[in-house]
Amino acid sequence: MNFIKNFFLNTKPHVQKGAKFHWLHSVHDGMFTLFFVSKDTSKSGAHVHDYIDLKRTMGMVVLALVPALLFGMYNTGYQHFKAIGELASTGFFEIFIYGLLRVLPILIVSYVVGLGIEFVFAQLRGHEIQEGFLVSGFLIPLIMPINTPLWMVAIATAFAVILGKEVFGGTGMNIWNPALVARAFLFFAYPAQMSGESVWVRLASGDKVVDTFSGATPMARAAAGNLDYSVADAFIGLIPGSIGETSAVAILLGAILLVVTGIGSWKIMVSTIAGGAVMGLILNAVSGNAGLSPEVATYFSMPFWHHLILGGFMFGAIFMATDPVSASQTEKGKWIYGFLIGILAIIIRVINPAFPEGMMLAILLMNTFAPLIDHYVVAGHIKKRAKRAKVSA
Repeated sequence: MNFIKNFFLNTKPHVQKGAKFHWLHSVHDGMFTLFFVSKDTSKSGAHVHDYIDLKRTMGMVVLALVPALLFGMYNTGYQHFKAIGELASTGFFEIFIYGLLRVLPILIVSYVVGLGIEFVFAQLRGHEIQEGFLVSGFLIPLIMPINTPLWMVAIATAFAVILGKEVFGGTGMNIWNPALVARAFLFFAYPAQMSGESVWVRLASGDKVVDTFSGATPMARAAAGNLDYSVADAFIGLIPGSIGETSAVAILLGAILLVVTGIGSWKIMVSTIAGGAVMGLILNAVSGNAGLSPEVATYFSMPFWHHLILGGFMFGAIFMATDPVSASQTEKGKWIYGFLIGILAIIIRVINPAFPEGMMLAILLMNTFAPLIDHYVVAGHIKKRAKRAKVSA
């Protein structure tokens, strides 16, 4: 580590303002603080200093996402060999390597495009490269269907970084979760490439799919009134879906890490799940209404815990809704914010037949209203304190 530190210290004069390689100062400073905690401190005001800075926080979130990524790679291969009828004769490592080779290019494109844009903005502003994209660049591939073309990933990433974050001032200033902005952009700009049965399973042009295979996600089948899936497979994640969203087990492993380290808000996680459960129970209660079609009635009657392990609900509750920038900041506001996300996600996915997955829209909508929630929570506290002060006087 001393060699690395000495390298950065010795090269620093060459990237300072006016030096030959001054245009590399953003990269140099960013890489130095990635390996080492900066010695720079504030000269005035009251501040608390800690070794846990934004880079290390973002790094912990990336670490929490690794189980979902690794399982997504395996599931990509699993769905492929299942579709062509060769699953029984294919070994674990062959399945995983197949998925690795299909997922890795999406991850690389996300980081190359996103960090490239971050570099340009950092140079223009004279700052080091911001840390926020460490997580966004990891999240974007995980919420994409495996068949998403790389050029679409590049466009969506550029859209999310420029119009979803940089126009607001960069990391810490954005209104919406950048990864969800990328997903929403693709969904509304290229709906044919982001929906249907063929986008969830990776197949080569010469592959022949077996007759018994369906590439539709369990959410799409449930919306059509077909609850013909294994709950165990859905919980483990051996189902078609976005790369990192299928396995509740892998997602919960990441949730444990985020909660134990204090980086993720357990209040938002719990309240989001509670909101989804409550809305699921309400739909169960009205599923016997005579005015509902058989397909809708079947969807309404689906047990609430099925909603929690299907689609992007669990992934959104753990990794998206808890985004510290776009989520509510007050403690009471976190409970309200998360609960409303859970409610809205189930309403959108069940009531709207054209959109069987509602987590993305629910989180983006509540990102918009998070400042308003915090405003009324703070105003309520001020009002209560004013009343207490008046009584004591």
